[in-house]
Amino acid sequence: MKKLLIFIPVLVFALLAAAFGLGASNRDLTAGFFQDLIDLFRFRLNPDAPRVVPPPNEVREPAQDQSKTEPYAPAADYENAVVGAVEKAAPAVVSIVITKDLPVIERCPYDPYGDLPPEFDEFFGPSPFQFYRQCQKGTKKQEVGGGTGFVVSSDGLVVTNKHVVADEDADYTVLTNDGGKYNAKVLARDPVQDLAVLRVDKKDLPTVALGDSDSIKLGQTAIVIGNALGEFRNTVSVGVISGLARTITAGDGLGSSETLEGVIQTDAAINRGNSGGPLLNLRGEVMGINTAMAFGAENIGFAIPINQAKRAIESVKKGGKITVPFLGVRYKLVTEELKEKEKLSVDHGALLRGGDDGPAVVVGSPADTARLMAEDIILEFDGQKIDQDHNLASLVQKRDVGDRVKLKILRRGKEIEAWITLGERGR
Repeated sequence: MKKLLIFIPVLVFALLAAAFGLGASNRDLTAGFFQDLIDLFRFRLNPDAPRVVPPPNEVREPAQDQSKTEPYAPAADYENAVVGAVEKAAPAVVSIVITKDLPVIERCPYDPYGDLPPEFDEFFGPSPFQFYRQCQKGTKKQEVGGGTGFVVSSDGLVVTNKHVVADEDADYTVLTNDGGKYNAKVLARDPVQDLAVLRVDKKDLPTVALGDSDSIKLGQTAIVIGNALGEFRNTVSVGVISGLARTITAGDGLGSSETLEGVIQTDAAINRGNSGGPLLNLRGEVMGINTAMAFGAENIGFAIPINQAKRAIESVKKGGKITVPFLGVRYKLVTEELKEKEKLSVDHGALLRGGDDGPAVVVGSPADTARLMAEDIILEFDGQKIDQDHNLASLVQKRDVGDRVKLKILRRGKEIEAWITLGERGR
């Protein structure tokens, strides 16, 4: 009992120290103090009990200050690859601002009786009210839209969508990633694809690397960079390639539309304003040109394969314009469903058939010169079977103006061959 009374003041002192003198930085010291106290208490009650003695020169580390954080570093190889791809391509991605001279409308006072003959003045004297109507007071250059593009040559060539620069009366300005602002001239608009090439008067611009869109696989990572909503520059979204060789009809919301064949489908978000920007792989290479999004769906967007644009880019570099090979037919792609519906003898090929937009064979075209006819089925184009993976339009676009190609044709149940020299499509 005497021993217990001796240690009560010591215990009270320890509790007071813990309550008033210990903070977060002292917890390790407190734990050691109590351990020593317990050991001493045991020794007083039982002097023969063994004591736990800490090793000599042992130093307890103070608690780490959690308020200090290390700079962010990617946690995985995949994340590293995404960040690296964005950093590699972003300097060459540009914003395109569309401006136009628009009328300035104001409220102007007017006299509703001003056109009446003078003899009516006594009946319609000065009015106690002031009337106003809208009137034009000159014009003012205003921003009317925006899009995205990317630099493909250091001397100022920029690729974008044709629908971004479709207005020939508008002015276009390119904003670079480093804050530069340059007037842009539209060099060429592709008559077939949703592509256009611009030039800015600036040298030594950073450029993107063009990949091989024929090597794309379903499920591989897709990265979109663009001028989202026309105001958030270099916005990044990430997803996967969710479809290949799609055929879509894209509209601009103003009544204009066009059919795009062989496009890439992705679930990486393509927002309004992203049009004309690059679709990248994990190496930072351009695999496609963002061109459309599906309304009413969650993150379904489409991009033109970059291989379809390479020929147009080279054409502009060489001749200052986009030259497009031309066969001169309208057709329906033969599928199993069309075979059954039309009672056809084949399940592949291009069935030449006209529609509201014109005849099956364009008058004066290379197809007309070669005497192709409506209801002919082109089975092969220069040895390549025509099917859902190799449609006629994409095969034609891979060739040059002036190329001579051989067609295998099914006409009234009989196969024939025809040689055709591809012409140049006009605007």
